[in-house]
Amino acid sequence: MTTDADITIVPLARSHLRDLAPLLDDPEVVRFTRVPDPPPADFLDTWFARYEDGRVVGTREAFAIVDADQAILGIALAPAIDRETATVELGYVVHQEARGRGVASRALALLTDWAFGSLDAKRIELLISPENAGSKRVATKNGYVYEGTLRSMYFKQDVRADTEIWSKLPTDPSQTYR
Repeated sequence: MTTDADITIVPLARSHLRDLAPLLDDPEVVRFTRVPDPPPADFLDTWFARYEDGRVVGTREAFAIVDADQAILGIALAPAIDRETATVELGYVVHQEARGRGVASRALALLTDWAFGSLDAKRIELLISPENAGSKRVATKNGYVYEGTLRSMYFKQDVRADTEIWSKLPTDPSQTYR
């Protein structure tokens, strides 16, 4: 468990899924994530099973973002952990009601600390849609560096789109959020 002020990230459990279900109805989540449009009825169960399997072999991790009252504010993810190269992709999704309050920025700070500390990551990557201004602000607040745009890299449901890549190295200055 990792804590920062009024939020905590805790390993995602099946019991959290009910509180994450509203994210599947959020147009911004569907637009900017790998969630299919529309999500299949069993999406959360199959998605969670992939993360459980990844947790066992060390290739993925998922956390619930919770407040002081243990209410679920969103999820913080490591959808790809490459132990050989010590490279980790991170991501975050926050419920609509929690946006604009710094929750995503604090969650990314906690997730970044976890990746550097627990995984001994040497490179952390964020893949962000060029149109997702909020996520880019979160990355900037946490000291991530924009490296460029990967053309036609994002693929979802027969549609290709550009993706920005942002990174942070353990030698970079400390997170600027705090």
